[in-house]
Amino acid sequence: MQIDALPDRLSSRTIPEPNSGCWLWLGGKRHGYGNIVSGNRQRMAHRVVYEILVGPIPSGLVCDHLCRNPACVNPGHIEVVSDRVNLLRGNGWSGRHARRTSCPKGHLYDYIGSRGRSGGTYRACKACLLEKQRRNT
Repeated sequence: MQIDALPDRLSSRTIPEPNSGCWLWLGGKRHGYGNIVSGNRQRMAHRVVYEILVGPIPSGLVCDHLCRNPACVNPGHIEVVSDRVNLLRGNGWSGRHARRTSCPKGHLYDYIGSRGRSGGTYRACKACLLEKQRRNT
């Protein structure tokens, strides 16, 4: 895919970055993501470019920037995934926490429990739980 394949309105606001292969959006941005008015509403530029060059984005799915550059509109750097996958791959709290393999004391997480009325799951260190139990008896 080439920037030349884009309509002039989009290609004039896009510049290729030689080292990374990203197509940087030069137009308006919000939270680092390119923004464009399309059909009387604000849309994310990477979604518009993806839909023009690749095809429609299925309902309920989001675009994950594999290059981790929110200003990139290169559809080759975008994978359409579920919101959960996108969050867990990211560098936010959820993604960083999901990738942890050990507790703050260095023990491996080897126990999955649940708590609360909603039954949400959490990870716990069995060694730390046993240590806490011994202290409280």
